[in-house]
Amino acid sequence: MTATPSTDPESWRSTHVGHWLRLALARFDARVMECMARHPGVPLGLANLAARGQVSAAHIHITRHLPVEGARLTDLAQRAGMSKQAMGTLVNQCEAWGMVRRTGHGSLGGDGRAKRVAFTEAGLAWLVAYQAAVAQAEAEMRAAVGDEVATVVALGLEAYGAA
Repeated sequence: MTATPSTDPESWRSTHVGHWLRLALARFDARVMECMARHPGVPLGLANLAARGQVSAAHIHITRHLPVEGARLTDLAQRAGMSKQAMGTLVNQCEAWGMVRRTGHGSLGGDGRAKRVAFTEAGLAWLVAYQAAVAQAEAEMRAAVGDEVATVVALGLEAYGAA
């Protein structure tokens, strides 16, 4: 399939695949947050934050990258592709929300100052609900574009992202 050349020399700015990926990701993430805001398993405070748009894509890095058993802040930042300082800010916010906690963890090496970031009980409930919300948003995407197209898109993005 070839694109039809546009008579507008500036049209490439809003017709490239990166533009469509950004829009699709924004729509997908917004739908996930809508589901989170209404999920009965999400603690009320976290559901309200999701409903008011207070949980950003940056905060979702913790949801996506923090292992259930916890991790050091530096390891979490590395997994998310962020600086330790930026991740520290996100962890501080999520800690204030009751989603995660920091605990001392002498077995992490170093001089004993290392802290482990781990989900709280509320954070684990958030994680379970997040999995369900992602599945719901993906099912809705599949319904909107068709199963075959959704499968090809997923396979193509997986291959492109892994390269």
